[in-house]
Amino acid sequence: MRISVYVLSVSLALTLLTAPVPSLEQQPGKVYRIGWLSGGLSPKDATPQKCRRTGNPFWQAWEAGLRERGYTPGQNLVIECRYTEGREERAPALAADLVTLKVDLIVAANTNQVRAAKQATSTIPIVMFGVIDPVPRGLVASLARPGGNVTGLADDAGLEILGKSLQLLTEAVPTASRVATLHQPPGAARDPATTPVWENILAAEARALGVTRQPYHLRGPEDLESAFAAMTKARAEALLVVPSPFFGVHRQRIVALAAQSRLPAMHADKEDVEAGGLMAYTVDNLEIARRLPAYVDRILRGAKPGDLPVEQPTGFKLILNLKTAKALGLTIPPELLIQAEEVIR
Repeated sequence: MRISVYVLSVSLALTLLTAPVPSLEQQPGKVYRIGWLSGGLSPKDATPQKCRRTGNPFWQAWEAGLRERGYTPGQNLVIECRYTEGREERAPALAADLVTLKVDLIVAANTNQVRAAKQATSTIPIVMFGVIDPVPRGLVASLARPGGNVTGLADDAGLEILGKSLQLLTEAVPTASRVATLHQPPGAARDPATTPVWENILAAEARALGVTRQPYHLRGPEDLESAFAAMTKARAEALLVVPSPFFGVHRQRIVALAAQSRLPAMHADKEDVEAGGLMAYTVDNLEIARRLPAYVDRILRGAKPGDLPVEQPTGFKLILNLKTAKALGLTIPPELLIQAEEVIR
């Protein structure tokens, strides 16, 4: 991995985000307005701003970080949330809606939402998260000096995380010789600049591991059942779900289909494993939630987003669900259990 670059960008980000800003202070009595743009589902217990997420650890960590810096939702802060509900084509209109509201800043989750926000405004600061390789995607000029109005946190240390995920999956299922990979539909934030790279990394890692990769590219959610049927017909022995917000929206269906097909699956999020998926290799989402308010605070105090380096995560978590392993008749190797940060029993 390009560790030296990532360590440098993290060090720069931490230096700038924690440095004092003596000449810039919150404006007394001002109510700040933040836009929140996500590709996920709107929470069922939403307020009029559609933001409240009772019991959601990520949202709780995000709000706690805001309060630590003097921003209290409902008092001196209003958060306007917009969710595409998995329909990526809605992002531009939702981003434009937030711009119309004249928010002070937009927090955008995942590539499609960041791109939509960037297209909607060149002046309102945008703090991103959940984005893989933002430079080749054209979201920022560089990690150290993003330029423009976008900065924030990238979601992994480059696309190499895909190769590591495939490696861990084969360690969990050492007898697997045929591994299916499930890919998002073309409209779900797939990027022509990075899609070939994803394919090349997975193909190269599969060759190195001595397994046959069977890729399945969806046209839409209606293809999920047929894709799993095709995996069964092709005698796939394990499944890697390639990271995408699309799969987060359809999490329950994918976990259920993997169970029905008796496919041990590597997912991208902790929530997938909590929903019954076998395993996930992912960044520490709670740490991302805690870091986001630092960017928000610096920008609301006057810092330019283009001057704030993009942070890359420094740690990753392997999460295993032993209940699912037992249901699949799978014994997780002890050496893999030792590596796991979290185990659901």
